Amino acid sequence: MTLDDIMALAPVVPVLIIDDVADAVPLARALTQGGLRALEVTLRTPAALEAIAAIAGEVEDAVVGAGTITSAAARQAAARAGARFAVSPGLIPGEGLEGPIPLLPGVATASELMAGLERGFTAFKLFPASVVGGVPLLRAFASPFPQAVFCPTGGIDAARAAEYLNEPNVACIGGSWVAPKAAVAAGDWATITGLARAAADLPRRRAAPLTLT
Repeated sequence: MTLDDIMALAPVVPVLIIDDVADAVPLARALTQGGLRALEVTLRTPAALEAIAAIAGEVEDAVVGAGTITSAAARQAAARAGARFAVSPGLIPGEGLEGPIPLLPGVATASELMAGLERGFTAFKLFPASVVGGVPLLRAFASPFPQAVFCPTGGIDAARAAEYLNEPNVACIGGSWVAPKAAVAAGDWATITGLARAAADLPRRRAAPLTLT
């Protein structure tokens, strides 16, 4: 499955911080039952790699990825754990298209975007989206960089999601609102499934064909 395929799975990619491995599988099942298949588990906790392995091994519908990838070693470790894609907050020195799993690098400026395009990337994470310019920045990027497509992440909630998804250079958005900490702590998977279903139903302007394998 290519990165384009993964970004086309649903309008929203949940950005997950998992503290307890026991939550990983029921959380992933709740999200996929709601229609969100691509899941980004951030490498921000000691449980993250084990959580990725559990989801990869037990949740058939999930396409689990690893977020907060900041080095080549982290990309390799995520792949060994079973991640099918990697997401970075920025451009990783020395890392390009070649690697164990597809990489979605983060950018915040035109210069970073140009550097990423030079390495062969065409899909990027705009991060932190709400801080670096949000929708106006995406519109500014559209004309000089028509080949670039984005997954804006950072500061986007349910109220702002539709605004981002209406931009033609946005394939999907990343967000954590679909898995509230309180609901995870309480094991309230039904609430999470409901939030996921609402997110999966969000319209998006960009039409991306799927070629799933």
